[in-house]
Amino acid sequence: MKIVKKIGLALLVVFVIAQFFGPEKNLGDIASVAAFEAETNPPEDVKAILETTCYDCHSDVTRYPWYDKITPVNYWLASHIKDGKKHFNVSKWEGNSIKRKDHKFEELIEEVEEGEMPLNSYTWTHGDAKLTQAQIDAVVNWAKNVRLKYGLQPKPE
Repeated sequence: MKIVKKIGLALLVVFVIAQFFGPEKNLGDIASVAAFEAETNPPEDVKAILETTCYDCHSDVTRYPWYDKITPVNYWLASHIKDGKKHFNVSKWEGNSIKRKDHKFEELIEEVEEGEMPLNSYTWTHGDAKLTQAQIDAVVNWAKNVRLKYGLQPKPE
C-alpha cells in the first residue's frame, strides 16, 4: 500500500509543477479580422455567429475559458486552436489567392452544413456556439454569396 501512496504523491507533485508551464496563448488583436470582414461583408447576425462560434479557433484572437489555466487542458486547447488556424485563419485572409479563398468558403459551407463545425468539444463548453438551423442557413447563404462574388462557383440554375 505504501507504493501506491508514493506513486500518488509523485503524480500530485508532477501535476502541481506542470501548472507553472503552459503553451503560448493566441492573444492577437481583434482588428486582425477586419480585412476578412470587409471583404466578405457578413450581415450582423452572421458576424455575431462568427464572433461567438468561429474566431476562437480560426483567428489570431481567442477568448480563453477559466479552465485554460489547468495543465494539461491548456495544451489540448492550444492544439485545437493551432489545427483550426492551419485549416482556416481569418486573421491571415489578405495573403490568400481568390482560388484559395473560394476553396476555404467551399469547405466552410460543407463543414457547417454537415454539423462538423463548430466541433462538439467546443459547443459542450460554449453553449452559445451551438448553431440552430436558422443560424446554419444564415451562415451557408452568406458563404454561398461570397463564393458567387469570387466568381469561381457555378451560378445557381
